[in-house]
Amino acid sequence: MKNSTQLSDFILAGYFETGPFRYLYLIIVMSLYAFIVVSNVLLIVVICVNRSLHEPMYMFLCSLFVNELYGSTGLFPSLLVQILSDVHTVSAPLCFLQVFCVYSYGSIEFLNLAVMSYDRYLAICCPLQYNELMTFNKVAKLIAAIWLPPILVNFLTLPLIVPLKRCGNIINKVYCDNHSIVKLACSDTTVNNIYGLIVSAFSVFGPLIVILYTYMRILKVCFSGSKQTRQKAVSTCTPHLASLLNFSFGACFEILQSRFNMNNLPNMLKIFLSLYFLTCPPLFNPLMYGLNLSKIRLTSGPVPPKDSALVCSTWKRGSSCLL
Repeated sequence: MKNSTQLSDFILAGYFETGPFRYLYLIIVMSLYAFIVVSNVLLIVVICVNRSLHEPMYMFLCSLFVNELYGSTGLFPSLLVQILSDVHTVSAPLCFLQVFCVYSYGSIEFLNLAVMSYDRYLAICCPLQYNELMTFNKVAKLIAAIWLPPILVNFLTLPLIVPLKRCGNIINKVYCDNHSIVKLACSDTTVNNIYGLIVSAFSVFGPLIVILYTYMRILKVCFSGSKQTRQKAVSTCTPHLASLLNFSFGACFEILQSRFNMNNLPNMLKIFLSLYFLTCPPLFNPLMYGLNLSKIRLTSGPVPPKDSALVCSTWKRGSSCLL
């Protein structure tokens, strides 16, 4: 039987010797992080400052951008330190903190996308009742439902992994994750596994069911409506669908990377697959929404000429401007 102990640090074995390219990788990663921070903060400020953007859709977008900042901050500072370091170790408390940040980020992202799909469903399928159904109080409650349950659920994960007696301290990744820590345990992990399945059902399958249902209803309205209605729905939903697919693919990559043996893959590809859901959504979401939503583009840029080809569609009492 292996000797079990409560180790004070973990070794991140996903890193490899970069040699003279160390500072090149540092500049690339630092540039990515700077772009994520600047672009997301810019859009948050634009939404908060401009009263014309104080609508449900933009409030949910603001929540999404805040989460992108939160998730990337849980990864990039540690990544920058490890790139400069010769010994890729991280203390146990910081490792557990990173586990909490990474997993709560993922849960919040899925819930945020589910609430955004519900908002689009109401705007397209119930235009006459939109303002009555999506009130300020309801928006506040939905944003609280996006953030509070994932934080609580993932906070309860810590008492399950911190006391585990571990037979090793090597994590074959470039950041800490719950599954890798549980695999190091010598003690019984039945409770961890059951709780992990419950959390997965809550944070992944629940939001996906909401998203599938809302888009089925949206498609039904589109097929039964006019060509103009279909065009408006497509323009409104395309950025959201792109964001959903981008994050979902990244989450799938991470699950495959964690659950299956991928030692035959090149190190760079394994690192890319494991980091995709933590880096690509924060990079691409500001671009997708900032460039596609005309209200944000118009309020953050120069005033367009009066004959600009701006088409404002009004869902009766719930309005949405599209370009």
